Amino acid sequence: MPDDSNTWMIYGANGYTGRLIAGRAVADGRKPILAGRDASKIEAVAKELDCPCRVFSLSSAEAIAKHLDGLSAVLHCAGPFSQTAEPMIAACLLAGVDYLDITGELDVIEFAARQHDRAVAAGISIMPAVGFDVVPSDCLAAQLAAALPAAVELELAFKAGTSISPGTANSMLATAGYGGRVRQDGHIVRVPTAWKTRQIHFPSGNRQAVTIPWGDVSSAFHTTRIPNIQVYAATPTRLIRSLRRWRWLLPMTKFAPIQWLGRQWIKRHIRGPSDNERATRNAEFWGRVTDNEGRVAEATLVTPEGYSLTVQTALEIVSRTLAGEVDPGFSTPAKAFGGKFIEQFDGVRLEWRIVPS
Repeated sequence: MPDDSNTWMIYGANGYTGRLIAGRAVADGRKPILAGRDASKIEAVAKELDCPCRVFSLSSAEAIAKHLDGLSAVLHCAGPFSQTAEPMIAACLLAGVDYLDITGELDVIEFAARQHDRAVAAGISIMPAVGFDVVPSDCLAAQLAAALPAAVELELAFKAGTSISPGTANSMLATAGYGGRVRQDGHIVRVPTAWKTRQIHFPSGNRQAVTIPWGDVSSAFHTTRIPNIQVYAATPTRLIRSLRRWRWLLPMTKFAPIQWLGRQWIKRHIRGPSDNERATRNAEFWGRVTDNEGRVAEATLVTPEGYSLTVQTALEIVSRTLAGEVDPGFSTPAKAFGGKFIEQFDGVRLEWRIVPS
C-alpha cells in the first residue's frame, strides 16, 4: 500500500464510525490526519492512534478551507450530514481537495450532485455515500440495470441485521419530520411515512418491509438513470403499524426543542453495534428492475455487517481517490468503479434470481 500519511483527513474521527475507520487505517499502516470539533475528544483519539490532528468547527467554508491546507482528500464522517456536508463540500471546492463522506441522506447526495460543474472546474471529485449506504445497494442497482438496460422501475430493499450508531440515529432524527420519498418519472416526490409495504424474499427468508426515504432514491438514479425508484427496509409489522398510526405527529420533530430532546435521548441510550455484532452479523439486500414489456431482473446480495463494511469500502475508495482513479466532478461509487466493485470484499455474495434472456 502506498504511503499516504498526512495527505488525507478523517473529519469526525471521534464518532462511532469515524473512530472505526481511523483504527482500521492505522492498523493498515496509514496515518490520516484526524479532525473534529471537540478538542478533548479528537486529541484523545489522535494520541491513542498516534496520528496528527486538527481541531476546527464547520462555521464557514472559508474558515474550514484554511484547515485543509496540504491535503488531497477529506473523508467526512461527522453527521447529521444534512447540517455538516454543505460547508465541508464548499470548503473542499475552495481548497481544491477531493471530498468523500459516509452519508445515507438523500438530500446530501442531491446537493453533492448539483455541485458537479463546480467540482469539475475546481479539479476535484465529490463522492458522497461511500459506506454501507449506499455502496452495496448502488452496486446491486448497477448490475441490475446492466442486466436489463431498458428498465424503467427499480426496487431495492435491505435488512441491516444490527443496531444503529448514534450518528445514524441523529441523521434519522434530523429527517424524520419530512415524510417519505420515492422517485417517479425521474423526479423525487414526497409520500407519507411508511407509504408502501411488501414482502421481500431476502436470502435468510421473507421479511415485511416498508418504503423509506433512503439515499438510494437519489444515488441509484444517478448511477442507473432508471426513472422510478422505491427503497424498502425490513421492518417488524408492529413498528410499521405504529409508524402509520402516529405519522401525523412526526412533523413536530422538525422543531428545535424536539430535536434537542431527541439528541439527548440518543446520547444516553444509543451506543452502536458491539464488537461481537460487527464480527458475526451480516446485512442482506434485494433488488429488482422491470421494463415496459414486463421483463424482470432480480438479485440478492449478502455483505458483512454494515459498519464493518463501511470501514472497508470507505478506505478502499479513499485509496482509489488518492491514486487519481476518480474523475473530477460528482460521482456515485458504482458509477465510478462499476457494479462489481462490491464483490471484491470478503463476505460478499451476489446471487441472481431472475436474469432476462
